[in-house]
Amino acid sequence: METPTWPRVPCPEAAVARMLLLGWVLLQVAGASGTTEVVVAYNLTWKSTNFKTILEWEPKPINHVYTVQISPRLGNWKSKCFYTTDTECDLTDEIVNDVNQTYEARVLSYPADATDYSGEPPFSNSPDFTPYTETKLGLPTIQSFKQVGTKLNVTIQDAPTLVRRNGTFLSLQDVFGKNLSYTLYYWKASSTGKKCSSSL
Repeated sequence: METPTWPRVPCPEAAVARMLLLGWVLLQVAGASGTTEVVVAYNLTWKSTNFKTILEWEPKPINHVYTVQISPRLGNWKSKCFYTTDTECDLTDEIVNDVNQTYEARVLSYPADATDYSGEPPFSNSPDFTPYTETKLGLPTIQSFKQVGTKLNVTIQDAPTLVRRNGTFLSLQDVFGKNLSYTLYYWKASSTGKKCSSSL
């Protein structure tokens, strides 16, 4: 006697299980292929006054973080501001060691869970920066002035810097020497006759 063959009825539980398994596999493949994109920094800009030097960039991170690296030209890269959500990094302590050196920096972008990140992160390079020629100079202060006969004696103090020598912070005059000069403008009270004098 022949065994009857019945039409096969699909099992809904098995279909759901197959769909869940397929979805899980696709998620694993997507994660492994690195589909989470990180945004590369742009508009890298040096801001420096009296050798206080900060690198700024855009954009504000959403699902990623940044690490900054700095190097003297032909030197080794040193990492600063690790996995930060800021869009600036103070690099003063690196550049004050040699303000005549030319530096380059780069901003690396990582996913927010950067501790699990492997591989080469995308990055953007800054323009070259030479502190000695590119830092902005702050205004000196007038300590005192005194008129002696027809002469006016003015004592000025130039701004301090974060550059050190033998553990002492140097002034702008200490750093630049004879390459730094001041122009002093002066005039009599209630007078529009402005005069100027230049000196070291």
